[in-house]
Amino acid sequence: MTDTFNGKTVVITGAGKGIGRACAHLLAERGASVIAMARTQGDLDALSAQIGARAIQVDLSDSRAARNAMQTAGTADFLINCAGTNVLESVLEMTDAGYETVMGINLRAALICAQEFARARVRAGGGGAIVNVTSIAGHRGFEEHMCYAASKAGLEGATRVMAKELGPYGIRVNAIAPTITMTELAATTWSEPAKADPMMVRHPQGRFAEVDDVARSIIMLLSDDASFVSGAVLPVDGGFLAV
Repeated sequence: MTDTFNGKTVVITGAGKGIGRACAHLLAERGASVIAMARTQGDLDALSAQIGARAIQVDLSDSRAARNAMQTAGTADFLINCAGTNVLESVLEMTDAGYETVMGINLRAALICAQEFARARVRAGGGGAIVNVTSIAGHRGFEEHMCYAASKAGLEGATRVMAKELGPYGIRVNAIAPTITMTELAATTWSEPAKADPMMVRHPQGRFAEVDDVARSIIMLLSDDASFVSGAVLPVDGGFLAV
């Protein structure tokens, strides 16, 4: 049904591109009012024009700015923590700057956004749901992904704590762990067979994820169809972690 989220409001971080943008479009199609957060104003302008999203431009690496953005957004029914970044550095070459960039956006900002969302929901009487976007990198060791893996595994641990502490208020919290997802950037990165083939053979379905595969899984976890699902981490990986 296209009106599954009629009358509901969703905050989406990282809404300007990739999975976040796909979530914004799909939720708008299903009746939700979208509050889109992103760093690039042009991406936000496009979402406003295309789906009527309310746009909040913010650099989530700034913790005060992240908190202010959530307070500006106000009380919403749902939160999708989709903003993320990566700095490819090996264990021996990790830099303080790389660590701060990855952990600041992938983990700290997500915790701040969840905290502000939950505080507003509690003041409003409870209810609502959060989905945190993590990664299979939090489950398997990939070269040059140490900080990224730590941030995503940390967010999964935090998801379980949130589910426990916010459950009494009727707030559900789950995470999804996508495999390689064919955003515009990833499609270019993984276009070379020499790089893609070793990963592709580990995917039983014989392909990587499309952004809509991940977005639809997020929407499922937000929906009433998942009303008794909380504290879960759902791999969206075509069976990668199963083999």
